[in-house]
Amino acid sequence: MTVRRLLALPLLAGLLAGCGIRATEVPTDFGPAPSRVRCSMVEPEVSTQASRGVPAQVFLLCRSSLVAVDRTVRVPEGAPDSQRRVLVAEGLLDQLEAPPSEEELEAGYTTEVRGGLSVTGPRSGDPEETLRLSTPPDALAPAALSQIVCTFSDSEAGEGDGSVVLGGPDNSPLRRYECTDEVRARPATEEPPSSVVRGD
Repeated sequence: MTVRRLLALPLLAGLLAGCGIRATEVPTDFGPAPSRVRCSMVEPEVSTQASRGVPAQVFLLCRSSLVAVDRTVRVPEGAPDSQRRVLVAEGLLDQLEAPPSEEELEAGYTTEVRGGLSVTGPRSGDPEETLRLSTPPDALAPAALSQIVCTFSDSEAGEGDGSVVLGGPDNSPLRRYECTDEVRARPATEEPPSSVVRGD
């Protein structure tokens, strides 16, 4: 009796397959694939980034905090340091103004920096590290200012000490802004600390 049952198993499996039914003891339908983890993305390889320009990072909003995202900016070889600082700032500002990629949007990234904003270097009498925005910094949305301050201060556009000197198109005093842990955690409510910078 046992032998007959064992011999019948392959035949039964063949009949089930012939009817379009696959014999299995383990369920194969586990539901839809899990969605991408918020604020987490696959980072491109450094070599791939470098082939497109100078590797850099911009700070985007995700879950009400600032999160660094890899980018590249175009800077001509041999550009003097004073010009290079402004070129890097221009490229980073363009990246902040651009809508996040589809992958970044899916992961929860957004930006509050709106198009139409530009940046230039120092005027006569300004410290050489000055960057002037086409809109006064204090007129920007808090989150947008935080994005700009943290992005610039963490790049060649900044001072290398976590700060950046910003001004507007008018004669308002220049200010040195800092990107702190508190700003990165609460960019919409925590204003970047700043102090007045005197020109020549």
